[in-house]
Amino acid sequence: MRLVGLLAGLSRLADLGFGIPAGEATRSAALATTIGRSLDLPDEQVRAALYTALLHHVGCTGYAHEAGQLVGDELTMYSTTAQTNLADPREMFTTFLPGLTRGHPLRERIRLTLVTVSRGQRIGVESTTAACEVGRDAARRLGLPAEVQRSIYHSYEWWNGKGVPDGLDGDDIPLGARLASLSSTATLLDTTAGVERAVEVVRGGSGRLFDPDLAHHFVDHAQTLLDEIDATGPLELLWEAEPRPALSVLDPQLLDIATVFGDLADLKTPYTHGHSRGVAELARAAGERLGPAVGDLDDLQVAASLHDVGRVAISSAVWDKPGPLRAHEWEQVRLHTYHSERILAASDRLAPLAPLVGAHHERCDGSGYHRGCTHAELPLAARVLAAADVYQAMTQRRPHRRALTPGEAEEQLLAEGRAGSLDAEAVGAVLAAAGHESLVTRELPAGLTAREVEVLSLVADGCSNKQIGERLVISRRTAEHHVQSIYAKIGASSRAAAALFAMEHDLLATRDG
Repeated sequence: MRLVGLLAGLSRLADLGFGIPAGEATRSAALATTIGRSLDLPDEQVRAALYTALLHHVGCTGYAHEAGQLVGDELTMYSTTAQTNLADPREMFTTFLPGLTRGHPLRERIRLTLVTVSRGQRIGVESTTAACEVGRDAARRLGLPAEVQRSIYHSYEWWNGKGVPDGLDGDDIPLGARLASLSSTATLLDTTAGVERAVEVVRGGSGRLFDPDLAHHFVDHAQTLLDEIDATGPLELLWEAEPRPALSVLDPQLLDIATVFGDLADLKTPYTHGHSRGVAELARAAGERLGPAVGDLDDLQVAASLHDVGRVAISSAVWDKPGPLRAHEWEQVRLHTYHSERILAASDRLAPLAPLVGAHHERCDGSGYHRGCTHAELPLAARVLAAADVYQAMTQRRPHRRALTPGEAEEQLLAEGRAGSLDAEAVGAVLAAAGHESLVTRELPAGLTAREVEVLSLVADGCSNKQIGERLVISRRTAEHHVQSIYAKIGASSRAAAALFAMEHDLLATRDG
């Protein structure tokens, strides 16, 4: 498989999670590649620009939980930020605040304005740092070259040195990062406001946000560059222009890639950390018990790993709500299966799995969503995935309830099977696969101690140092010392990167619900 085709489809997770139209990452990567080629840049730099632009916003889920708590709808905050000329302080009041507060009652508009004025800079630094760390770690796990990992990490730096995470300036910023930053801004503004706005913002940011040479090149050739992308098609252009040898992956590597994107989706809220991994393992084990009738087990596990990628398109304010959802919020939740299906459908290799992913909330009695399918319309693999998803979700805490014990989850799953909501055969296989395994001692990664794993789990859950101290009955200073030690050992400085590390190394499985 060509990696660029696979990631072009999955990059829609980053688009939707950043509140921008699906497909923008692919257009941005096409522009970055086209500019790189037109300037005769070395292949290594063109490749870095291509994949950095494609994955530029992939770390956006890293701060979604915190942003949702601060502003309510983090997707509006992200998309409005992306359309604001950050080089012009006036646009904070002419573009950002109007976009952030639009449609809210007066009291909420005042609150959002005060949050922006008092904490806006801090929010910007924290959210960008999380995005950079998560994006870099995702690139590493995807097996992308070191230059791509470095470029993604520095893709929010500013030419004048006022960016994040390290305040690099000028030519110290990787060229791939400079190209991706400009291209991401230009293509989005072209889509949402037209080429004139794209040229205006890039010109205004020259020498401040953007490399002046790259900015001048884009401004001078903007219409031609964008017309070429639209005429050829972004993915087709990437397919032709990617430096050779093109990056490729073998089919057995597909599960690793799916796991990365499942983790990114689960990172959106602490309540779902490790959910997709758990569902994937459970679905495969259940499928093994059911035999050939369930279909290809590798495909089932990949689909289960990706079943919830569409949740990124729904605001964290909805997922983290502790009380009952309102009608319009429930309708948003029901759409996440549709978004998951459409993300997979954008990749040739994953498209055959899209219907299976889109059916994970369907029920045999027709009461599910988003199509209202019945038993006869659902293949056994879909029925297994649905049962695995329900069981795993019940054993995790949610904002509105505690985690169920395995026994309680078993009782409820059996009840749904008897009622005809879930398939009884699939329920039996999932429960058999779940088992009650005892904990075993294992070597911990990065030199972490058992106590640090406990602390890491609480950090991933969004606990403050004070809350960690209260939960573990230790002083706040001791908790802070543990957190600093953990961050040093795993090479992170944000909750999001720590949570992603914990998911990658399966350190959340023994958390107290």
